[in-house]
Amino acid sequence: MTFAPAAPGARPLATVSIATLGCRLNQVESQEMLALLEAHGFRGAAAGEGADVNVVNTCTVTGRADFSDRQAIRRIRREQPETLLVVTGCFAQTDPDAVAAIPGVDLVVGNQEKYQLPELIRPLLEARAPRGARPPIRVAPIAAARSVPIAPFSRVAGRSRAFVKVQDGCQHRCAFCIVPAARGASRSQEPAAVIEQVRALAAAGYRDVTLTGVDLGHYGWDLVPRTTLAGLVTRLADTPGLTWLRLSSILPAYMTDALIDAIAGSPVVAPHLHVPLQSGSDRVLRLMRRPYNARMYRRLVERLAARIPGLGLGTDLIAGHPGESPEDFAETLMLVRELPLSTLHVFSYSDRRGTEAVRLPGRVPERVIGERSRALRALGREKSLAFRRALVGQVRSALVLETPDRATGLSAGLTAPYVEVLFEGGAGLARAVVAVEITAATADRTLGRLAGAPRPSGLALSSRAASA
Repeated sequence: MTFAPAAPGARPLATVSIATLGCRLNQVESQEMLALLEAHGFRGAAAGEGADVNVVNTCTVTGRADFSDRQAIRRIRREQPETLLVVTGCFAQTDPDAVAAIPGVDLVVGNQEKYQLPELIRPLLEARAPRGARPPIRVAPIAAARSVPIAPFSRVAGRSRAFVKVQDGCQHRCAFCIVPAARGASRSQEPAAVIEQVRALAAAGYRDVTLTGVDLGHYGWDLVPRTTLAGLVTRLADTPGLTWLRLSSILPAYMTDALIDAIAGSPVVAPHLHVPLQSGSDRVLRLMRRPYNARMYRRLVERLAARIPGLGLGTDLIAGHPGESPEDFAETLMLVRELPLSTLHVFSYSDRRGTEAVRLPGRVPERVIGERSRALRALGREKSLAFRRALVGQVRSALVLETPDRATGLSAGLTAPYVEVLFEGGAGLARAVVAVEITAATADRTLGRLAGAPRPSGLALSSRAASA
């Protein structure tokens, strides 16, 4: 997507910068907001450049997320005292008055109203209210939302991969989760709009595209005529220029026969899935109000592993949910050890005002929550290392990422099962798919070399390091 420069003598374009906190969905929406603002004459600020408008796209999944939101807002106001400061996202949606009370905020915008930013910002730029005045709040009840706004974009600044929002909101009411209050009920984007967006990104050179949503497996149930995620995946399989199509988190209950067939039989769906577990204890799953049990989850994972060779499988786990006993936690550890998982995302439970879990008895002491989180993370490192060691000696396709590895300066490539491989010689290959031979897996990284290239001395490892 290109934008014409301002005509000679014209008023300079207002610059805009967007700070994103939280989930992948927020990242997609930040890209959409930037594309929308640029289409209306704004210019995205360069890295390190002060902006006329700063937008903070907030998260509110935990109380700690709210704290991070406040920190980001205050830092921007401190560093850029003259900027127009706009706060949107889930924190703005769930507690707009609290956001408006933060000193320096100029405008509070809800999740649906994000897509009206050009119209909301322009009058504020032209007639700035005196500092200290209560900022306007443009937040409608999210429960009334019936559509998924979209602002098409064909470039993602500084990224080799792209994400497309196909669904928003959630039909479930998990005890620990505030997301339905921030995102509303499940609603889906029309298939034609999704297909057009994916095709535009692939045509612009993005070979790896992820479909994302809050409750992705529910995609299509609200559309007329009704469709499914399996149907959408099938229709995207022949997208020209697309190497890998990925799916973000999907609840076990949505892994239907049709969806598994669509994933396993597609030439472009990457062998990488994320299926949240949260707990291996049926008793805790009931307290959480999760729509499955441990046996259902085990059967599904075993089936997925059998149908999809080399599957990289990630999951989410919560340590210390109210009511979790030592025996419940032991059941979680045992189940996770036995399953072919490659990545664990571990969350330490913390109270979130407005959720059912806050009122549950059986509080787990913070010290114990910390111990359980550390045990799960250690297990996650073991599972990751075992999965990555099994790849050593293989030649795999890898998407070269825009940004080299910070610690080593080596090029980084992402393989189909979502393993990042570091190698020499990738300069100028960003967004290209290359063949990489995986040479070693250590505790914290996976190393390789471009297939056919001599083994670089910088990647040599001692036998002890290689087995760490």
